[in-house]
Amino acid sequence: MAILAAVFGVLGRFVGKLLTAALGWASTLLFGRVPQDKQIVLVLITFGSIAWVAMLAGVLVPSVGTFMLAAIPVPSFVGEEWVRLAMLLGAIVTPLLIGGATIFIQPKDDRPRGAEAMKAALRGYPLAFILAFVLVFLAVIGIVRKGRAAVRRWSDAHVPVVVRPGGYGRMVADLEAALDDAGLDVDHGDAPTILTVPGRLIGSIAGPGVKALVPDKLVQLTNRNLEIQLYPSDIAVAGQEVLVTRARAAIASRLASTSAFLTISAEAEGIEARLERLARSGEGGERAAAELASIDHDLATVKVPYEEWETLYRIRLQVERDLLAGHRAGEAFPGGAPTTPLARPPESQPASALQVALATLSIGLVALDVALAIRERFNRS
Repeated sequence: MAILAAVFGVLGRFVGKLLTAALGWASTLLFGRVPQDKQIVLVLITFGSIAWVAMLAGVLVPSVGTFMLAAIPVPSFVGEEWVRLAMLLGAIVTPLLIGGATIFIQPKDDRPRGAEAMKAALRGYPLAFILAFVLVFLAVIGIVRKGRAAVRRWSDAHVPVVVRPGGYGRMVADLEAALDDAGLDVDHGDAPTILTVPGRLIGSIAGPGVKALVPDKLVQLTNRNLEIQLYPSDIAVAGQEVLVTRARAAIASRLASTSAFLTISAEAEGIEARLERLARSGEGGERAAAELASIDHDLATVKVPYEEWETLYRIRLQVERDLLAGHRAGEAFPGGAPTTPLARPPESQPASALQVALATLSIGLVALDVALAIRERFNRS
């Protein structure tokens, strides 16, 4: 019995890690990878909505509440009635905190105040319910997509961006051209409805802060072995490893001249905007040299995080390289376009019978562990 208990304990921890990872995948499918300054707030919102549903279920359904009380380690001096009261208060207050947190996703100067801030907090009630449902739904989709990627031996990569207001369409067109120039020959189309509807639903409820993180129309660029979803704050690339590497290089080269920022501070974005204007002008000679010298002066004095400074310096070197080579900056793929068709990556091998059997056994053991745990909790109660 001790061995079985140890095995089930390990499986239980595995299930917990799997659920946490699945919620992370769901958040990525919904928003992409958001800028670092918004990540903490977004994590609090997403996990807060799940916690709220759990507390609400514990209050409204006595059997669920009993199960949760049995599962939560509570000191002996704290009575069950106090725990139930805490769950009730949590069910009332948590949505207000979620709604209030959405305010901090917006730029500081645009944050609502007074009555508008109260309205944003009250929107936390419908937002918490819808967001919890959407996250559970997308968690299942995320697990399926990760399983498919593992079977097809795909890898993935993310390129963080901040699309300028009204610039999403231009960014899509620029990146599609960059990928085609790199020999990847992608097709332009809408992302599957299963990925676009949840974002639009959340954006319509959550207000301008969260709405800015989800596009009205999520576009993806694909070919047989490559999928690229274009979010307002992230470019998600998945496919055969050789194609992912080449796609990321093509995207990085074109971002110097498209309508998206790679930095988030106002000072860095100002310099990045100047580099983009120079890149799109295609001007060389003395005027370009004078502008680059002025930008160099600003780079030597600007106070921004080192990662942003490094990004600005890379863009500056790329713009200078392209102008010296006589190319329109941002439109020359590093190393040039392939003179022969890009080598086709090896076809994915189907999963072996042993892999399928092991996966099935693992899922069965996890399901058995969950069922036994639930039964044990109810028997104790």
